[in-house]
Amino acid sequence: MKYLMGQMERRTINLEELRVNNTKQDSDEVRVIEGHAAVFDKWSEELGLLVPFKEKVLKGAFKESIEKDDIRALFNHDANFVLGRNKSGTLFLEEDEKGLKVRIIPPDTQWARDLLVSIERGDISQMSFGFTVLEDRWGYQDGIDVRELVKVKLFDVSPVTFPAYTETDVGVRTILDEYNRRKQTRIDEERMKNIKKLQLLKKKYELLGK
Repeated sequence: MKYLMGQMERRTINLEELRVNNTKQDSDEVRVIEGHAAVFDKWSEELGLLVPFKEKVLKGAFKESIEKDDIRALFNHDANFVLGRNKSGTLFLEEDEKGLKVRIIPPDTQWARDLLVSIERGDISQMSFGFTVLEDRWGYQDGIDVRELVKVKLFDVSPVTFPAYTETDVGVRTILDEYNRRKQTRIDEERMKNIKKLQLLKKKYELLGK
């Protein structure tokens, strides 16, 4: 199932490593924001407001998008506060062994300088990424629905003040439909198992009666 296909989703993770570094660019020293906006193969905390599920991002999920899409770095996902853009050479994205590595060269504006101070102080230590799903896989593990993000389209990466998980009305209906479908599938599977057990017992009794 393509969960929330075409719908924007956001994920936030706590990043103690979100940091500000100094680097050289065109003989000038500039400050950059570095960290990971996502990590691979790590189960998330429980997500979903109505129907709980866990999720992890698979390696390669961002590869195609960071090569071809026009992606921004924003502050708090606010399009009025653009920190960088890959097409302009002020946002660099790559997949490494850990996850989605982000390097942002922010503008020399007062609000951006204030943000750098907040990151250095540790007041802002989380990043979030906005995306739509192109390919995912669903399963059931340890009593909860689980989802693997195989391929996504990135829209933005963003240092954020508060973690947020947003679900649209459409999204809530979509995952409820999927939950009910999966629940019915499990019920049907259990019913079939019980039928097979009864059929085996019946055969045993028939053999004993001969």
